[in-house]
Amino acid sequence: MSALDPAFAWAASAALALVFAQAAWHKLRDLGAFAAAVAAYELLPAPLAPLAATQLAAAELVLVGTLLLPPARAAAAFGALALLCIYSAAIALNLARGRRDIDCGCTGPALRQPLSGWLLARNAALGALALLGVAPSSPRALALPDALPIAGGALALFALVLAANQLAANAPASQALHERPQAAEVRR
Repeated sequence: MSALDPAFAWAASAALALVFAQAAWHKLRDLGAFAAAVAAYELLPAPLAPLAATQLAAAELVLVGTLLLPPARAAAAFGALALLCIYSAAIALNLARGRRDIDCGCTGPALRQPLSGWLLARNAALGALALLGVAPSSPRALALPDALPIAGGALALFALVLAANQLAANAPASQALHERPQAAEVRR
């Protein structure tokens, strides 16, 4: 197996840093709403939800910075993977309880996103992105011309995550629109 070009590792790490930056920004913008989302999972005693919300947002901010620092990138990637596993476990436990109606808390109060299997798949894809960032790379030294493809790749991956989040958030409304005409046809 040949080693990965280092530009791919950098693009993956930068995209993941953008994902965590956006997530932390939404959480910190309305920490009270995020604390309510954490409490809604019913995995912690309610009085601990504000502290947990603050710590989760802080962890995401730390990951943003460390994913972009070469000496810390591998540790940050595994930290991101661990955080994604924690989020996925919380989502899976609530899905197993049949609690699909609570907001995941991942995109802030402006884009309410109910729990679904899609969130688990998204977190798995983001975990793979974290691992791609620490995959064995070729010893090729990066040069200034590499900056454009790295930035473009990171932005494209980030845009893909944003678009997928928007589609998932709109899924319940879309489903309701598709069910409404069928119900009208049954009444005729």
